[in-house]
Amino acid sequence: MTEYGRGPGSEPWHPEDPLYGDQGWGGHQAAHGQSQYGDQQQSYPQDPYAQQYQNQQQYQSHQQQPYDQHQQYGQQQPNHQQYGTPQDPYAQQPGAQPQYNGGWDTGQHAAMPYGAEPQDPYAQHSGGYDTGQDYYGTPEAYPPPQPPGRREAAPAQQPQQQQPQQQPSTDWDPDEPQEETHPFFTGADESGDREPRDDDDDPDDDGSRSSRRDRGGNERRGGKTKKKKSRSGCACLVVSVVLVGGLGGVSYVGYTFWKKQFGAPADYAGSGISEQVEVEIPEGAFGYDIANILRKQGVIKSSDAFVAAQNDNPKGKLIQAGVYLLNKEMSAASAVTMMLDPKSQNPFVIPEGTRNTKVYELIDKRLELKKGTTAKIAKTKAESLGLPDWADDNPDVKDPLEGFLYPAAYPVPKGSKPEDALKRMVSRANKEYGKVDLEATAKKFNLDGPWQVLTVASLVQAEGLTHDDFRKMAEVVYNRLEPDNTITNRKLEFDSAFNYLKNQSKIKIGSKEIRTNPDPYNTYYHTGLPPGPISNPGMDAIKASLNPTTNGWMFFISLDGKKTDFTKTVEEHEKLNEKWKEQQGLG
Repeated sequence: MTEYGRGPGSEPWHPEDPLYGDQGWGGHQAAHGQSQYGDQQQSYPQDPYAQQYQNQQQYQSHQQQPYDQHQQYGQQQPNHQQYGTPQDPYAQQPGAQPQYNGGWDTGQHAAMPYGAEPQDPYAQHSGGYDTGQDYYGTPEAYPPPQPPGRREAAPAQQPQQQQPQQQPSTDWDPDEPQEETHPFFTGADESGDREPRDDDDDPDDDGSRSSRRDRGGNERRGGKTKKKKSRSGCACLVVSVVLVGGLGGVSYVGYTFWKKQFGAPADYAGSGISEQVEVEIPEGAFGYDIANILRKQGVIKSSDAFVAAQNDNPKGKLIQAGVYLLNKEMSAASAVTMMLDPKSQNPFVIPEGTRNTKVYELIDKRLELKKGTTAKIAKTKAESLGLPDWADDNPDVKDPLEGFLYPAAYPVPKGSKPEDALKRMVSRANKEYGKVDLEATAKKFNLDGPWQVLTVASLVQAEGLTHDDFRKMAEVVYNRLEPDNTITNRKLEFDSAFNYLKNQSKIKIGSKEIRTNPDPYNTYYHTGLPPGPISNPGMDAIKASLNPTTNGWMFFISLDGKKTDFTKTVEEHEKLNEKWKEQQGLG
């Protein structure tokens, strides 16, 4: 309702209400029972509320003075004064139009329930009105008034002619969402002007231009309702794109997770293409470690497929460290089968008893380097390759790495450096030698530390033919080193040591040459052990040196190169030696 109860109440809007429709009053109509052109009260027989409003008018006339200071400019006063009297400085002359001063009046009042007694809006607060009550705060209230700037422009009223009150639409739905008025959604710029429409100037079929609005405020052209262009469509489009993108991302992640958990892993088919690649599998690599190496080299398509194939193969867990020559783009099952075949391995193998000079030649050949490259690196970088502290730095030692290039299979892929292979071999030797007690053996047989034990093992490895020979051969060495040895006078007299210093492998050596060469490695000339190892012994020879036989063997000879005969006395040895000379035609 408007302030102080001025003006008419809200127009009944329900069709079944007896007050529905035009009751014959305009935008500024006097209150019930009061003439529009004077202060004479008049009761209308057809108005069932005439008497009730007359009582209210009387009450208001007594309360007029206290509320004069609250009246708004340009509104009619609900008292009995005539227009234009001095008491009302804002009164209007009869027939004059009301002046607008920037404020606005709703022209609406809260509807009075049908048949109810009129309520005194000032009964609870004398001297003022209740400002805390919100007559539009409930869902049942009539929609609040709009300020003049948002009202639809109506045609100008003709002088001395009342315009009929527009009846509220009976199909108005209070739950229907209201049209957005913010410039972003309405298409207006910051000044409030609506952006131009492409169809504003579209003519009707008859060439005239017509523009009508339906009840929702939308323009209708040619009998069809056209919605205003709105930026809300752009906002919806952006939201839709974001939602679709998010949904697609979630779907992809979910599909990937499902495929990883439940789908078959990616895999190639067949035994691969003709292109081959050399793959190095290090020690301690199993399962996914091997699979990841193969996948990076292009052999298999996925690690999961290889691990699954390895688990399906009964021998899949037997894949060893080494270098393999494999085809690219192989199925996981084919890769497992090929790696279990020794023919597929392409390792760099050092046989037991191989001298370092031979190892260097093999590395040069494997890496396609100039001959002598690896030997030069071994000589200049020996101290940086990881030798143990007990390695002898005797200047008579021909090669400090001799005995430390442990015989085994190593990965030496093409393109690698020689020092990488040498470091790997020395590291393997330190690991294997650490498994046995070389120090204790040296003390047991009166040797000068682990270095001499390793030297004994290298002699055993070079002279022995079989595993059974190694223990007997070790006993021969220890017996000839005894201080009380008067048979050889503590000389070992091993041909293998002389061949080492000559870098040869001869069986027939002249007596004059072998007994006159003063090289430190010539055990026919010098007593005791040579300065260092003469080969790279294997673990069998090393263990035999730690645990030799105790049968008293002093001599040995092989008549056919396949079997070694051991003897304890000089007489037994001379008989076998004469026999050997006959076989060789040296008699």
